[in-house]
Amino acid sequence: MTEHLEPLAAGLGALLVAAILVWLVSIRANDTSVVDIFWGPFFLLQAIVYALTPDRGFIGREIVLLVLVAVWSTRLATHIAGRNAGALEDHRYTVMRRKVGAAWWWQSLPRVFVLQALLAWVIGVPLYAVMSGGPQGWSWLDAVAIVVWGIGFTFEAVGDTQLSAFIRNPANKGHTMQSGLWSLTRHPNYFGDATQWWAYWLLALAAGGWWSIFSPLVMSFLIVRVSGVGMLERTIAQRRTGYEAYMRRTSAFIPWFPRDR
Repeated sequence: MTEHLEPLAAGLGALLVAAILVWLVSIRANDTSVVDIFWGPFFLLQAIVYALTPDRGFIGREIVLLVLVAVWSTRLATHIAGRNAGALEDHRYTVMRRKVGAAWWWQSLPRVFVLQALLAWVIGVPLYAVMSGGPQGWSWLDAVAIVVWGIGFTFEAVGDTQLSAFIRNPANKGHTMQSGLWSLTRHPNYFGDATQWWAYWLLALAAGGWWSIFSPLVMSFLIVRVSGVGMLERTIAQRRTGYEAYMRRTSAFIPWFPRDR
């Protein structure tokens, strides 16, 4: 048991230190939104920490995982940083800041930064599973995982790019993005993100870490019901022209052909 607790504790410790550093940056910037930029890098940090623990896994699979997580986290962080540049603090944090008042500068540490670090640690368990053991060779699961990751990354990256281009056009203000991948699912970026976590679990499964299946399940639930699709669609129909009709003909999450109505 100790052989598993020590690397997992090291991963948690690294995340908590990183969360405190990001919190200090947020105080200086007076913007809690900076935490969103580091969501992806939190997982890359874990993967690196687990890779540096005593090696029991298949080095080929470990390298593949590190590359996939690095590509995903770097793109996500860059995208969010570019989106937030020059923008006001995200309304979610602004609402909390107003409710708490002057004490928000320190209350944001446990309520946002430590919470996200803990959540990232729980969700990141498949990263440890890959690094901690498994058959010393490739399997068909590894190939499936890479293909699944590629599908997810394409939906997330291309979906974000298409939406960013749509938003930059002043003529589209208040209107609904309905072309490209957005004609197949109302949330291609969220679908892509969740799909990549199933890919990481498939790599963990190839390494014998079937037990880490709670990670993609939790991530998918959060994206669909809590912080992603669920949160966005509670109010978006009030802010976007044509969104209700768009909802009727377009799949909410899993890509599918538009309905004729």
